[in-house]
Amino acid sequence: MKITWLGHASFRIEIAEAVLLIDPWLTGNPSFPDDRRAEALAGATHILLTHGHFDHASEVADIAGETGATIVGIPELCGAFAGHETVDFNKGGTVDLNGAKVSMVQATHSSSLGTAYAGTEAGYMIGGEGHMIYVSGDTDVMADMGWMAEFYQPDIGILCCGGHYTMGMEGAAFAARKFFDFNMVIPCHYKTFPLLAQSAQPLVDALPDVDVRTPDVMDVIEI
Repeated sequence: MKITWLGHASFRIEIAEAVLLIDPWLTGNPSFPDDRRAEALAGATHILLTHGHFDHASEVADIAGETGATIVGIPELCGAFAGHETVDFNKGGTVDLNGAKVSMVQATHSSSLGTAYAGTEAGYMIGGEGHMIYVSGDTDVMADMGWMAEFYQPDIGILCCGGHYTMGMEGAAFAARKFFDFNMVIPCHYKTFPLLAQSAQPLVDALPDVDVRTPDVMDVIEI
């Protein structure tokens, strides 16, 4: 398995026979090096969307057209991408994406495409190769994390933590300690804009017994 941070909340996850792009936002993303676009998108099979905000979904049609990847997400959001192959499902559902078992779970945030309704925000549990990855999407701490952790038992957490628009470092650390038993945590949705936290060191310090990875953009974490 390989996990690559593409900056902000965007990830590339190579798992089972799938290459998943999570909320891919490359053009206009201050964190992403434009000259590595082809590398980031190579072989993509699916695009997973957590919600419709511009920093998560504004480039999806272009990327789907460029790669042929299938767009995966909540029905109302997938419905905005007519002409592209989609797999729509909803919270509580699980789909098999080339051997990766992907379940949609709750998040607490908001979701729109501009002013258009885009369904509701979500997170994902991604299972494969003996691991379960929790992708929080944009969210605050929520009690639902308790049953999600117990039911899915994720060992890897990709957690938003920049604050202002999502939970901050303290909230992400609290959620990891209170609800989950992660072996590894990868922070995201930080240091993209001045409003967001610029360092994940508070998260690292708050989780001394967890392998908190803070890769540079396009660094590959192999598991």
